[in-house]
Amino acid sequence: MMRSVRGFSLMEVLAALALLTIVLLGVYSGIGTATRIVRSGDDAIERMDEIRSAQTFIRDELAQALVMPYGETDDGDVLVFDGRAQTMKFVAPLPGYLSRMGAQLLTLALVDDGRERQRLEVTLALIPPDGGDPQPLGEPEVLLRGIRKGGFAYRGMDDQNRPMDWQDEWADHRRTPLLVRIHLDADGGVAFPDMVAPVRIDASASRNGFFSGRGTRGPVIR
Repeated sequence: MMRSVRGFSLMEVLAALALLTIVLLGVYSGIGTATRIVRSGDDAIERMDEIRSAQTFIRDELAQALVMPYGETDDGDVLVFDGRAQTMKFVAPLPGYLSRMGAQLLTLALVDDGRERQRLEVTLALIPPDGGDPQPLGEPEVLLRGIRKGGFAYRGMDDQNRPMDWQDEWADHRRTPLLVRIHLDADGGVAFPDMVAPVRIDASASRNGFFSGRGTRGPVIR
């Protein structure tokens, strides 16, 4: 005897398709969420690497700062360190093969990048051995983009050898500060911790005879 075979009704087929659609949508949503999480994690790691690289470069260069005048003020005083709220200039050797060109003038600057953002960039210039004006080396290199706001501050010793408060501008261009603080409010969901970097050179260098008064140009031997 042959048994009658009962198939699926139209309602059962539609219900199964609806259930399958819901399951597929859930799977697709889960995959999309996982992809976004992975991409966000990759972006955060990349941003952390950018911030770490910028901090390392600045810290290393400040640690190698040289008491080497690179110019003169209008009054004839030598320029050794020029520190302002948005720019910083000093002389230091570069790492690796770049140091073969000798000490160079580094200019760190916070530059308007549009859309109410700034970028941190460095400009290099060779210091001629004859005491001439520094010669720029190519275009500025960007260390970090996507900065909402930021600034530099400086701290050193006063004439009575007492610690000074943090200053937005380093007034005595003839000597270096003891410490440089860098504050950057960066995009990307990764904080740029306030960095306080020591400057290797003694801040009282200009008062201890490393170079004398006005009109001195060129390298100074310690």
